Amino acid sequence: MRFAKLPIMHSADLLKEARRRAGLTQAELAERSGRPQSTIARWESGRVQPSLESLREAIRACGLELGFTIANFDDSYIPFIERNLALLPSERLAKAVHVANVFRDMRPKIERARVG
Repeated sequence: MRFAKLPIMHSADLLKEARRRAGLTQAELAERSGRPQSTIARWESGRVQPSLESLREAIRACGLELGFTIANFDDSYIPFIERNLALLPSERLAKAVHVANVFRDMRPKIERARVG
């Protein structure tokens, strides 16, 4: 299996996530942002894409901030992701439990090393 493309979060997803985190309805966000509820609905459905500044203003109306950064593309995780996607869900779970147990067992050793 080839992990072709990392998932991209679109403006509709970002806005829905911000509104839900804030515990707002579309109507409440519309009131806070000074825009019609129908506009919020069109943005969240992806039928209309807001400008970057409009998106930032709407997210700010949720009490959150949308930050940006430019970074070098890092595809070094793709082989790891591909290997894990090739596993059955039960195998992924067993692997995660094993890793959690290893870290749990390491914690006392790390604490002793800090003290000593």
